[in-house]
Amino acid sequence: MPALHKAIATTLTYGRMIKFSHSVFALPFVLAALALASQEIPMEWEPMVFILIAVVAARTAAMGFNRIADASMDAQNPRTALREIPAGKISSRAALLLVLLSSLIFVASAMALSPLCGKLALPVLFFLFGYSYTKRFTLFCHFYLGLAIALAPAAAWVALTGTLDPKILLLSAVLFTHIAGFDILYACQDADFDQKAGLHSIPAKLGIPKALFLARATHTACGLFIFSLYPAFNLGPVFLGFALLLCGLLILEHRMVKEDDLSGIPMAFFHVNSVISLLLFLGIVLDLWTAKGF
Repeated sequence: MPALHKAIATTLTYGRMIKFSHSVFALPFVLAALALASQEIPMEWEPMVFILIAVVAARTAAMGFNRIADASMDAQNPRTALREIPAGKISSRAALLLVLLSSLIFVASAMALSPLCGKLALPVLFFLFGYSYTKRFTLFCHFYLGLAIALAPAAAWVALTGTLDPKILLLSAVLFTHIAGFDILYACQDADFDQKAGLHSIPAKLGIPKALFLARATHTACGLFIFSLYPAFNLGPVFLGFALLLCGLLILEHRMVKEDDLSGIPMAFFHVNSVISLLLFLGIVLDLWTAKGF
């Protein structure tokens, strides 16, 4: 039993390091892409399993790499000093082993899907790793992160259908603007530290008021992209109802954060955003099920 408890504790520690719970932000978009693709080709379980393994492995590798790359900066920032590597709970070597193992699983899963996916696996992985250095030289790091994560639904579509239909890029655009917008909000918490450390972010370079404005503008675009899915995929009234609800949640998220009071950011980040992702997936699936017998 002690060995079991130790194994569980270790697993939870690694899970906290890579923020496994944050998978809820992007994974529902991947599942939504698979649901939409199922309307055009027969659904088979084997590729779906490999796609989900690839998504989890890629995210684990990218987050592990990010924690290694940011370890020295995290140690200096009071908000992040207790993260697993700077706090000494996980060594950089152990984290690197996790990154390598996850990368191998991702590449193997991609190769199992198709030769095309196998060829694209390493370029995608390196693009994901590249995010960890963007904050060192550009304030557009938030949009790089959004783009990196937005690859997931488009990649899932390609893996399942073998082609890249332009309309799936609308779902990727929803995820891109969703992630970029709330990452700008999240970065407001570190604006002072980033300025002192010479790091680049929109809040650090442009100030909190302009950052909040750009976050609102990005999420306005997100709302428009959500509604664009309606005609692109011939969705129905059930989806429209969910789309209105999602836009209401985006507005609520920004009502929770004020220039002189950033205390609402954790609630907006961890709860409202996860609900948005899940509701988008649920809205698409329920619409397909009610209208077309999905």
